[in-house]
Amino acid sequence: MDPVDTDPLDPAAAPRPPKLLEQLRTHLRTRHYSIRTEQAYIDWARRFILYHNKRHPSEMGGDEVGAFLSHLAVDRQVSASTQNQAKAALLYLYKQVLGVDLPWLDEVVQAKRPRRLPVVLTPGEVRELMLHVEGVAGLIAQLLYGTGMRLMEGVRLRVKDVEFSRREIVVREGKGNKDRVTVLPENLIAPLQAQLNRARALHEKDLAAGLGRVHLPHALAVKYPDADRSWAWQWVFPSPVRSVDPRPDARTGQALERRHHVFPESVQRAVREAARVAGIDKPVTPHVLRHSFATHLLQAGYDIRTVQELLGHADVSTTMIYTHVLNKGGRGILSPLDAL
Repeated sequence: MDPVDTDPLDPAAAPRPPKLLEQLRTHLRTRHYSIRTEQAYIDWARRFILYHNKRHPSEMGGDEVGAFLSHLAVDRQVSASTQNQAKAALLYLYKQVLGVDLPWLDEVVQAKRPRRLPVVLTPGEVRELMLHVEGVAGLIAQLLYGTGMRLMEGVRLRVKDVEFSRREIVVREGKGNKDRVTVLPENLIAPLQAQLNRARALHEKDLAAGLGRVHLPHALAVKYPDADRSWAWQWVFPSPVRSVDPRPDARTGQALERRHHVFPESVQRAVREAARVAGIDKPVTPHVLRHSFATHLLQAGYDIRTVQELLGHADVSTTMIYTHVLNKGGRGILSPLDAL
């Protein structure tokens, strides 16, 4: 039987426009937002739509956005930062994707983030913690405490950014999309070199299987076709398993099987469990190691500007929060009870 001819002008034969969430995803990728921001914004947009019984956002406005944010704060009791992230996601959806003017958005309440003092471990607690974190997670935990890096900066570290001869680590695209240089601890040189040997063996195994292409930022894979196979661009902490990258290949547009870096959640779980086993009665996360790094440097006499640069803070006032533990006791005063 002859195939049925289709009229190219027939609206039914035209391809369907992408759905709203797919438009949001494409818009975020076009502007080089990180994969984690992309996932978070899409999730908030989806939850907003489901909360209002699957109504299209173009049919809603300030009242619906305010109701959703109030639901998060009152019913779900989320933190101020979580509520503000949801607001930022909806602002992006309306203003950038739908092209809707938002004069009413100024009336939506912005949650005020409380000023909290960071959790800081003592040097003794850090030593106990490190004794109970093993393997790759343990090495990453030592790296975070020894360099002041954030968790995602640590797991995303690439081979080319570890400078053994200069005893430094280059942090690429940190918070605010800024690069900076931090110290490479002497005690981590040998463990990191051993980790690189293991990572290289995995990379050579992938190359032998016709794989080994790592994700490169900003379409560098198009400009330098073989760079994603090179050893210099590989992760220092590669995942033990391969998976399909949710982002298509920059050259072919096809989904590729890659070896990603280790999951940050695995490091978080290992640190929490180590703190429990070590009997540390504080809420310990990998980010606490960054707080401890900054505080211990200040206690050792390093000036606050140096610590600011190592942490990558844009404003020294952000670094000043770590001075809260520098004095003995509560701001260095003698309690009247101790004078009795």
